[in-house]
Amino acid sequence: MSFFVTGTDTGVGKTHVTRLIIESLRRSGINAAGYKPVACGDRDDGRILATASGDLPIDAVNPLHFKSPVSPYVASMLENHPVNPAYLLDGYRRLAAAHSVVLVEGVGGWEVPLTATYRMSDFARDLGLPVIVVAANRLGVINHTLLTIDAIRAKGLTCAGIFLNQLDDELDTAMITNKSVIADLTGVPLLEHLIYQQDFLDAEALRALG
Repeated sequence: MSFFVTGTDTGVGKTHVTRLIIESLRRSGINAAGYKPVACGDRDDGRILATASGDLPIDAVNPLHFKSPVSPYVASMLENHPVNPAYLLDGYRRLAAAHSVVLVEGVGGWEVPLTATYRMSDFARDLGLPVIVVAANRLGVINHTLLTIDAIRAKGLTCAGIFLNQLDDELDTAMITNKSVIADLTGVPLLEHLIYQQDFLDAEALRALG
């Protein structure tokens, strides 16, 4: 089974979590690959996923790259290169035909626009994959996660689980309590709470994904 990985915002650790899942699956003998359909700014995320996927060609993992560090829709206007969703969907299908599992990492958050009328959430809907949510553990994450999961369900998709990602080594009351309530409030399993700079996944997280 393949998955779509989204975040409650940009910079919450989607690539980090996606890489860890791919590496864990490949170590267990599953032919897994990552797919970053669109990148804006640099291509570091795509290169990380390409390496984790067995050194796949960067253009297979990240077929569309804009140099402008803005949303894909704005970047497409600045660089006069409209986003073609069908081209991005074809890129996924090519990877899926050659791999048992593909982890598709979105850009930014759930509703980032790719065109004036087509968002990242529409791309996820067209893929029809279960969605993994990556959320940065900080004040406000409960609200951001609830909004994201409600929007995922509104597209008719299933949220497979949440990764709560610790972005620094300081813990305050909000961070400590978020872990204990986020699954109950969302009705979605908390697959793992990644501590700061954690570079492995607990086997239970992968088993929970099926």
